[in-house]
Amino acid sequence: MQACCKGCKEAGGLTVGLLPGKDKADANPFVDIALPTTIGFARNAMVACSADIAIALPGSYGTESEICYALVYKRPVIDLGGWKIPGMIEAPGLAEARVKLQELIVQKRRDI
Repeated sequence: MQACCKGCKEAGGLTVGLLPGKDKADANPFVDIALPTTIGFARNAMVACSADIAIALPGSYGTESEICYALVYKRPVIDLGGWKIPGMIEAPGLAEARVKLQELIVQKRRDI
């Protein structure tokens, strides 16, 4: 998550961190708004539900739960981690993921 926040900040974006614990100090240095939830992994549902589009990198059970929640909430999920979960949008590399992300953003804007 730190790399995502860093990239967002470098592009001029605002970052929000939904933290599993109760301490704002646990946020990475690139988080502008730290929101402690005190609900541990249950926060993954909040992360997925608040996203418009998710990009899944390699990870473990926490990432997998966020993928599943995003799919349940009908959020598009771009697969950059080799998850191969039905319903995800496969992207073999960063260039392909970027194209797919841009297409999804354009589609989302049309739907508004």
